[in-house]
Amino acid sequence: MNIAVLAIIMSCNLFLSINSFSQTKDDTLIRKLEDAERQAILKSDTVQLSKLMSKKIVVQNPENAIVGFRQIMDRIRTGKINYSTFERRIDTVSFINGIAIVMGEETLIPKSDTQPGKIVKRRFTNIWTKENGNWQLTTRQATIVSPN
Repeated sequence: MNIAVLAIIMSCNLFLSINSFSQTKDDTLIRKLEDAERQAILKSDTVQLSKLMSKKIVVQNPENAIVGFRQIMDRIRTGKINYSTFERRIDTVSFINGIAIVMGEETLIPKSDTQPGKIVKRRFTNIWTKENGNWQLTTRQATIVSPN
């Protein structure tokens, strides 16, 4: 009986270790994807963004508008989304039922005529899901907390 109990405990530990390693690996990947998305926004790189974002993406933007993929790309092409600096600090990455939830703070300086030269701080939540085996940015919400 002791051998059976030991085998069960070892199996549970192995499963938990594999699960923990998998989450650590996914955490690292999501953080890299977050940075790639941030850099693509900063560079107005719609080709890279189209690889990172789901075509079904839903965004509640800081202007309190809900936009999709086409509107995001249009805003980038027309310069509505255009920053001279764009930094992101991730506070947490959580995995729930196969979904990655990223929360943190962004600091940016817009180039566009909406708030040129002003430092804008905002809180964000990004949700990543797997589509065809790849993590895609699926949902985003950002709220301005400090426009200077």
